[in-house]
Amino acid sequence: AMKIASNLERCGDLAKNIAKRTLVLSEIEPMPTLNRSIERMGRLVETRLKEVLDAYISNDPDRAMEVWRRDEEVDAHYNSLFRELLTYMMGDPRTITACAHLLFVAKNLERIGDHATNIAEIVHYEITGEQVSPADRPRADDLRV
Repeated sequence: AMKIASNLERCGDLAKNIAKRTLVLSEIEPMPTLNRSIERMGRLVETRLKEVLDAYISNDPDRAMEVWRRDEEVDAHYNSLFRELLTYMMGDPRTITACAHLLFVAKNLERIGDHATNIAEIVHYEITGEQVSPADRPRADDLRV
């Protein structure tokens, strides 16, 4: 429970960072396409976190491992968003400030997804007594920044 609490505390820290960036972004000209991409990623990560906490509450290692196996979806979404943001910045230097903030938001979301995966490993171990190697974690490694 302490390890899970530590991961959740870090998620809270990351969420706070996202909120700070959102305040800055609210004063910049909106970029609807990018905002929708960030929202999709946020919903994806929120779902992963909810699913793994539900697995913890219900003592269900299979549900926890389902979250663990789907970690690469979050990574792939981040990688795609990273490329999209770079394209916008190269195409119009006036978007650099907004895109840089969105890039940090996306990275924080990706890290929250990693914490959900960490919790999944903890839940699996707590229930089964079998450790899952973080090295075996599926991930979309074509762009790790």
